[in-house]
Amino acid sequence: MSEDFRFQAPASAEILIVEDEPKLAELLQKYLAAAGYGARHVARGDQALEAVRERRPDLILLDIMLPGMDGWEICRQLRTFSDVPVLMLTARAEEEDRLRGLELGADDYISKAPFSPREIVARVKAMLRRNSHLQRLGEQVDRPDASSSPLQIDELRHQASVRGEVLNLTPLELRLLKTFAAAPGQVFSREQLLNHLHDDDRSVTDRAIDTHIKNLRRKLEPFFPGHNAIQAVYGVGYCFELPLQ
Repeated sequence: MSEDFRFQAPASAEILIVEDEPKLAELLQKYLAAAGYGARHVARGDQALEAVRERRPDLILLDIMLPGMDGWEICRQLRTFSDVPVLMLTARAEEEDRLRGLELGADDYISKAPFSPREIVARVKAMLRRNSHLQRLGEQVDRPDASSSPLQIDELRHQASVRGEVLNLTPLELRLLKTFAAAPGQVFSREQLLNHLHDDDRSVTDRAIDTHIKNLRRKLEPFFPGHNAIQAVYGVGYCFELPLQ
């Protein structure tokens, strides 16, 4: 990967809107501007990746149904070089569609039906706030005996590595990993994990956390062959254990 764009907490955030409905995009730009954010807009999916490379946004509002390239493919390609937070805008309310977005690396989703620009701005604020406070969420990871672990979390760069090799995680996956790493061996219920990931009130299913766990397991497995770092505890939730070497 020749380019590697890692998320940094913004002083003044810029949002990239990828949306083919001009009136909707204009409305979002106005609401985001009123909230103090800069907002750029591209109307075609095949323009989105280049827009990210040209001027790295702090968050992307990504529609699914787009000309040129759909949101699924944009998200899949984006995650090969960037961990910028992605909030998917979808008119499709089916759970399978939402889970597909999470599996491809989206951090969150919000329905366009009914369309509420205020709710979208509130969700943007919450996502940026969570990402700018990753250090607070992971303070316990840097305890003195952490050097014996093959997993290291760099608070300044907001990234995790195993034996010096950086993990390609989304911001949401990093928050999940930091929650686990701060308390190895502790069993977390799905509700507890969801509370760590989302601090606003919303309807989120257990399947959503299972999807994030699945993605994180897949990314850890090459570093620990034969060892399942995230164990399911039947009827309770999940716990996290890594080998010391």
